[in-house]
Amino acid sequence: MTDTTHDVALGKRELLRHAVATLAYRAAKAIRNAPPELADFRAGDVTRTPLQLVAHLGDLLEWGVSLAEGNQKWNVATPSTWEAESSRFFSALVRLDEHLASDRTLGCRPERLLQGPVADALTHVGQLMMLRRLASAPVRSENYAIAEIVAGRVGVEQAAPRFEFD
Repeated sequence: MTDTTHDVALGKRELLRHAVATLAYRAAKAIRNAPPELADFRAGDVTRTPLQLVAHLGDLLEWGVSLAEGNQKWNVATPSTWEAESSRFFSALVRLDEHLASDRTLGCRPERLLQGPVADALTHVGQLMMLRRLASAPVRSENYAIAEIVAGRVGVEQAAPRFEFD
């Protein structure tokens, strides 16, 4: 099957699952091996801390699950610990992916899930990466186009990077 043929055959749900796996891969890279002092780092008086961003990522993906299930609900969690908020985020990613992989009806259009919680979460993962650099805890850059990103692999455990650079 050529790439063009494969693109046509790939449905919206499958493409959304790949976007969720991409989010998981990038978020895992931003979250893992963070030094403890990163959680409370402030780049400015009105910016979120990395811990607040990870908690917001959990809020976004829990919202995404509620959208997928057809009972939209928004909740702003009070940030706990880096480990707890990271776990909450990845747990919500797993639940969203499980819903997308099932034959259950989606409670909204796949495009809505992409443009809302998934795209917003990708933005915040980028902010987290930037805050890590500002806090002198950078993560190496990577050619994400060749990364081993697989639909369904949405936990904190991800494939090793194929090509990183400084």
